[in-house]
Amino acid sequence: MTAIKQSTLLISLINLNTRLEKSLSGPLSLHGISLTEYMVLRQLAQAPEQKLRRIDLAQQVGLSASGVTRLLNPMEKTGLIDKEQVERDARVSLVTLTSAGKKILEDAGTTFDQSAQSMLAPLKPAEQNTLQALISALL
Repeated sequence: MTAIKQSTLLISLINLNTRLEKSLSGPLSLHGISLTEYMVLRQLAQAPEQKLRRIDLAQQVGLSASGVTRLLNPMEKTGLIDKEQVERDARVSLVTLTSAGKKILEDAGTTFDQSAQSMLAPLKPAEQNTLQALISALL
């Protein structure tokens, strides 16, 4: 069997990513959040004390420092997150998950899980495990 051209494989992965993002965005919008906002809430929920520095959060969700700032400002206004200053260093601020953010994450998480189940249904459990191992190898 001939190996697929690597650039063709990468284009397929990019197209898959685009399709996944579109498929998840609609259901999450019913909760008033985007896929990126969901990922921010999820990262905060998994962080120690549910707090992260903005730069760490930006890295974890694949945004620039300015991109995460533009994303967080409306999230703060709607009460999903709070920002707090670090006493030892005024240049550093932490992003924290609010109780409203936790509730939205919980509700949206159910929707996300249902969408994930539906999107991955064509793959058998063993194939899903193999796919996870392949993705992990690339990360």
